[in-house]
Amino acid sequence: MKLHTQRFRICLAVVLGWILVWSAPIHAQDTGTPEVKLGSIVGTATDVNGDTVPGATVVLEGTDAGDHRTMAANDNGYFEFHDVKPGIPYHVKISAAGFSEWSSPPVTLEPSQFKILADIRLQIELARTTVNVTQTSEEVATEQVKVEETQRVFGIIPNFYVVYDPDPAPLTAKLKFKLALKVATDPITATGVAFLSAVQQAGDTPDYGQGAEGFGKRVGANAADGVSDIMIGGAILPSLLHQDPRYFYQGTGTKKSRVRHALYHPFVCKGDNGNWQPNYSSLGGDLASSAISNLYYPQSNRGTSLVFTNFAISTAERVAASLAQEFVLRQIHFQGRHAK
Repeated sequence: MKLHTQRFRICLAVVLGWILVWSAPIHAQDTGTPEVKLGSIVGTATDVNGDTVPGATVVLEGTDAGDHRTMAANDNGYFEFHDVKPGIPYHVKISAAGFSEWSSPPVTLEPSQFKILADIRLQIELARTTVNVTQTSEEVATEQVKVEETQRVFGIIPNFYVVYDPDPAPLTAKLKFKLALKVATDPITATGVAFLSAVQQAGDTPDYGQGAEGFGKRVGANAADGVSDIMIGGAILPSLLHQDPRYFYQGTGTKKSRVRHALYHPFVCKGDNGNWQPNYSSLGGDLASSAISNLYYPQSNRGTSLVFTNFAISTAERVAASLAQEFVLRQIHFQGRHAK
């Protein structure tokens, strides 16, 4: 009898043990909470010219006061926030010395979403302009010219005479000459002169003849054409007439309005007083440069026709360049910067 009782107890213990083992995971599954699939937000802090802003302070703000994170962008301006909750509107705010704060629109992630913030453009801080209008305006213009002197298409071709800033300061005469000399003495400008001379050498025009002597004369003539046009139309006349020789990028509005803005540029410019007026500087520079070329072109190529032909070509080139500035070169300019 005792043996049967002992066996019964053993079997009962085994059965109860199996019940506990099999019921444990079921109980855990019934009481557990669903796993939240978190996402990520990444981006690159850049300025209005496409240059990265290393070390910028990046803040991720949620709707709750406790959902707040701060980090510094790396040397390439890159930042990343992981483990971001889905379904919550976040704002990303970026600040750096010398720039106004940039803030994103609300960013709400889907579960497991990897979100890349695009078009982060930090504007140059211009708050100092309210302190001393005369002095600060010149200081701001100097800083803006420094930025413009770094603008290159594909990171190579000078693109100094275009303004992307929506509220640029007027240039002083000193800055106008500085910018003109920067273009005239740039190595890429010299390369362009040599290339154009080679093309003319192949076409045997103007009538300088062939050989090294003919090529040298063509290089000299093209260099003189370029320097006289740049200095007269980009510095001398703009200083005397108080006009701005730069192209002011519009970038917004209808396509028709942007085309009209580009087409008008060779004929209408912004004065140092901020008002639009006839572009006597550009037109006068092209005409004066064309007239001066009569002094050193071969006798067979001189005359009134040379002056007005070169003037028409220069004006047409400015129209084409303005259209390119408005619709093409800005994108290529930024691609060249990112490719560095």
